[in-house]
Amino acid sequence: MSGYEFDSRLAYARTLPSAYYFDPDVLENENRNVFARSWQLAGRADQVREPGQFFTTTIANEPLLIVRSSDGELRALSNVCRHRAGPVAKGEGKRPVLQCGYHGWTYGLDGRLLQTPEMAGIECFDRGDFSLPRFQVEIWNELVFVNLDLDTAPLSDFLGDLVNRLAPRNYDGFRLAARKEWSLDCNWKVYVDNYLEGYHIPIVHPGLFRELDYPNYRTETRANYSIQHAPLKRPERIRVENPGEDIDYFWIWPNLMLNVYPDNFSTNLIVPLGPTRTLTLFDWYFRDPDAPGVRERIAETIAFSDEIQLEDIDICEAVQRGLRSATYDNGRYSPSRENGVHHFHGLYAAAMLSS
Repeated sequence: MSGYEFDSRLAYARTLPSAYYFDPDVLENENRNVFARSWQLAGRADQVREPGQFFTTTIANEPLLIVRSSDGELRALSNVCRHRAGPVAKGEGKRPVLQCGYHGWTYGLDGRLLQTPEMAGIECFDRGDFSLPRFQVEIWNELVFVNLDLDTAPLSDFLGDLVNRLAPRNYDGFRLAARKEWSLDCNWKVYVDNYLEGYHIPIVHPGLFRELDYPNYRTETRANYSIQHAPLKRPERIRVENPGEDIDYFWIWPNLMLNVYPDNFSTNLIVPLGPTRTLTLFDWYFRDPDAPGVRERIAETIAFSDEIQLEDIDICEAVQRGLRSATYDNGRYSPSRENGVHHFHGLYAAAMLSS
């Protein structure tokens, strides 16, 4: 973060320098200081409900294996065999033991090394020293979170009052209804910046703008998250039970969005694929998604989301091109509309300076 000093005074502050949106060295530092030290959404509780169930993922370039052990404990293990770095597991499924797909070394569901075929004659070798490394893992609202930093605070401490804020909502019966993946030609922070403000809605999202009471749209910032309160004015494509009901858009540091609607919620996970390439993972959750009539509501919800996402992709990729301009380095924040972006940049600056 050399050359950049975050100003906590919103009215005086400047945005991140443009180089932070395309410099490969910055992304390397982000993997170490942001993604490897924060609670990351890894999957769903229903993927590891029973002993032997597992799924694999990658966080900050670290291959991970999330598994429910025979003793019922949920574990996040390295998915790198201690022999010669082969994959211990692939995809997801259910197994009594875990066997590396390279040379067949076998591990228990707790990560202990059990079998090492054709290793006769090896000296000074203790299997107990070759267990799979463990990481922190917790479940919140049926979502599985992992943190690679063994010294970090528990997930509940990180979330703070967000836990109680969402506690009154009843998520009984909500299940994954649909998933979509989008790849964008922009830095992951361009997408997060864009999500964190409604300032662009009148210009970029005319369909959404018609639904919202834009003058009363506001962003509330907390320690490690922010909420965009979006009151509805003329809801036609967003279903509500009560006129004037708010839609809440939660952002959780550093790259997770939680969009809460009256009849569904969705998560958006923003994953850097490179300095100027980003993957966005959209998951939608509905109560009883296979019930009669629900599939039609799901399709309508996704169609409206797709419309907004395509508009966001277009503007985010245009911004990424603009960040390369020799005439641009950084900009200023709208005090009334971009406090959420400023909040993100403050957390980002603090994390990048923590190394």
